[in-house]
Amino acid sequence: MNIERFRVRPGDRSALKRERPDHTGPFTDRASARKHLEKGVERLETLQERLYAQGEHALLLIFQGMDASGKDSAIKHVMSGVNPQGTDVHAFKQPSSEELAHDCLWRAVKALPARGRIGIFNRSHYEEVIVVRVHPEWLGAQRLPAERVTPEIWNERLQDINAFERHLWRSGTTIRKFFLHVSRAEQRRRMLERLDDPAKNWKFAEGDVVERRLWRTYHAAYEKTLAATSPKYAPWYVIPADHKWFAHALIADIIVNTLEALDLTFPTLTRAERHHLARARRALLRDA
Repeated sequence: MNIERFRVRPGDRSALKRERPDHTGPFTDRASARKHLEKGVERLETLQERLYAQGEHALLLIFQGMDASGKDSAIKHVMSGVNPQGTDVHAFKQPSSEELAHDCLWRAVKALPARGRIGIFNRSHYEEVIVVRVHPEWLGAQRLPAERVTPEIWNERLQDINAFERHLWRSGTTIRKFFLHVSRAEQRRRMLERLDDPAKNWKFAEGDVVERRLWRTYHAAYEKTLAATSPKYAPWYVIPADHKWFAHALIADIIVNTLEALDLTFPTLTRAERHHLARARRALLRDA
């Protein structure tokens, strides 16, 4: 699959308009996409083992999107084969009073993966330039000095995010960011499904309908954010998400491609370490 066509180029504000949410790439149906996903998950499992054993790189995966765009589902299916011991999943909910008392990147820093691990952000520090931008009145809860809340605050935060992610890259963390691009019609269908299916009622919040009315405002905020924060070292990918089976296959391909580019290998043992292993083997054989 040509994953490069889905990568957002720096400064490109037309990525969401250009990519159709119902795009299915080379797959004609769910079955073919799932078969492709299974191969990707199998490869991902092997690569994660090397990532963990080598302990030099960390991988941070960021999932953003409108309500009901399929973030939970994507994380569940794409990461189904990885070892939970080497994976950290963090969901960013409404900030706590402690988080509001710190800078807007603080809670993201606390959740970063260590080297050798995969970190998954379900929503992220990007909420600070998306949701808060759509609802600027929420800035009051952050109790910033009044003279620092200027019309430039959003551009300043985007600059801070770029600097933050560049620092992470220089420190060994590879970042890939996914915007799950769902159509308004598909979002409506999924929300109705949550209302009609008792097993999914818990997923619905009354505020979801209110936020849906701000669809264009949210998309405008995302267009500006994706264009301003998609450098080569931490790119955004627009993932067509009307068909979850295509979104899952595409995301898996991007993650596998990213890990393969790191040229991960198992650690090479020193002569002394090989000697210790040989001695342990002899001891085990004598014990038998």
